[in-house]
Amino acid sequence: MIDKYIDQSIHGDCIEFMKNLPDNCIDITFADPPFNLGKKYNGYKDNQKILDYLDWCEKWISEMVRITKPSGSIFIHNIPKWLTFYARILNELAHFKHWIAWDAPTSPMGKSLQPSHYGILYYAKNIKENKFYEIRYPHKRCRKCGYLLKDYGGKKDNLHPFGPLVSDVWKDIHRIKHDKYRDEHPCQLPIHLLERIILMSTDENDVVLDPFIGTGTSAIAAKRLGRHFIGIDIDEKYVKITQAKLDKEDSDSKINKSWVSFYLEEPATIRDIDWNDLVDSFSLPEKTRYIDFEKITLCPHFNHKRSSSKQLEIPMII
Repeated sequence: MIDKYIDQSIHGDCIEFMKNLPDNCIDITFADPPFNLGKKYNGYKDNQKILDYLDWCEKWISEMVRITKPSGSIFIHNIPKWLTFYARILNELAHFKHWIAWDAPTSPMGKSLQPSHYGILYYAKNIKENKFYEIRYPHKRCRKCGYLLKDYGGKKDNLHPFGPLVSDVWKDIHRIKHDKYRDEHPCQLPIHLLERIILMSTDENDVVLDPFIGTGTSAIAAKRLGRHFIGIDIDEKYVKITQAKLDKEDSDSKINKSWVSFYLEEPATIRDIDWNDLVDSFSLPEKTRYIDFEKITLCPHFNHKRSSSKQLEIPMII
């Protein structure tokens, strides 16, 4: 039933489209919906009355949950204000796993605390069957001296060479702030954000559905990592931009047999279970404790394929 839509960016209303899909047919669903803050989308008025907006949100959220497989996950990105309403809807339909705080500071608002994070709600369709993989990111280091920023004390011999497990606070991926890295879209997300989500919740050839595909971030992340995708957008212009970008992408973000998220030719996120396959591709310090001041590097000759270096995001803060 869904085969004809696989690996396509589709022009249409997401609610009507999802209604035509069967139950339990998508591996994960991800949504980055309009924020209802008067953003300047090309073909959508982002200023509905609150009750109308929430009624609309309940419809697409319900469809997302319905079409997600029992082993699958539902992810929704937005500002905390709207996520509190989304959680009420999702708590009736799925199982809460995490509120991921994505550290992405914005300008001070004057009469409130400075907004400093976006949220990503992470729900499981069936908590007992949910597919999940622990993921790791590179150790944070001082930019000047190269030493680890965190003091591990007497535990340095137990450090993982690549880096720590990812928590539910993500500080190492920055939002896109500069126009030269952006498409003509008001709310474009970094590709690494989606690659991290996909690596921790899917397997190769799984299907990712995004009902608000915009200019294709989730689809590009899925394709780079050997996953399939279905994207939907009500704006035909965004659909065309997405397809043009996808035509230039390959499913090649690998080291050996393992799918890896790269940024500027360096691994940015890996699955913990893949480390045994990856470790021989890195040059490691003589002793584990030397990780404190010596960064691991990719070997000059290793069996790998990398995603394109043509990135749309500003560098990760490491």
